[in-house]
Amino acid sequence: MKMNIADIRTDYKLMTLTESDVANNPFDQFTKWWQQAIHSQIDEVNAMTLATVTKEGKPDARIVLLKDFTEQGFVFFTNYHSKKGKEIAGNENAYLVFFWKELQRQVRISGTIKKISAEESDRYFYSRPSGSRLGAWSSPQSEIISSRAILEKNEKVYLEKFGEQIPRPGHWGGYVVIPNSIEFWQGRSNRLHDRLQYSLKENNHWEIERLAP
Repeated sequence: MKMNIADIRTDYKLMTLTESDVANNPFDQFTKWWQQAIHSQIDEVNAMTLATVTKEGKPDARIVLLKDFTEQGFVFFTNYHSKKGKEIAGNENAYLVFFWKELQRQVRISGTIKKISAEESDRYFYSRPSGSRLGAWSSPQSEIISSRAILEKNEKVYLEKFGEQIPRPGHWGGYVVIPNSIEFWQGRSNRLHDRLQYSLKENNHWEIERLAP
């Protein structure tokens, strides 16, 4: 039988989110939710949607992996020459979204992006498996290629060139998303969800406001 898409729905009843529940600082609140997500053994807990803007002003989005977070922001790594890298170079505004369905939670992060230091990128790159390091050289990310054979040929060429001593390509490294707004969303019954938004004000003060679902 064909399923009616409009009939697919889940009533969220696991938890609540009130102003008295949350930390004064959004990074402390994210850390709290992050630890709970880790302990819930969510698959790919660090998967997040990264939305950027093209030079024509059109939105673009894809899944990337969070690799670190501090009070400075949220870090991920990619090819600087990729489509997203070019979009970031043209417009520093971006959005991140985490969706942890097992906890019926969502986190939305609005901010600006900048590159992290070469030293920080080196530190992460050399912690990666050799196959992943080789892949950073082998894939001309986002470019049109005639077949997968191109990737396999590149991989062989760079393996012969570098062996196990694979350096970080200059076109590959990390970005940090520096937030100016972070929203914590907790699913509630009858679509009356809890939404608490932190907005950065003067003197690095974070204001907390409730949004209607």
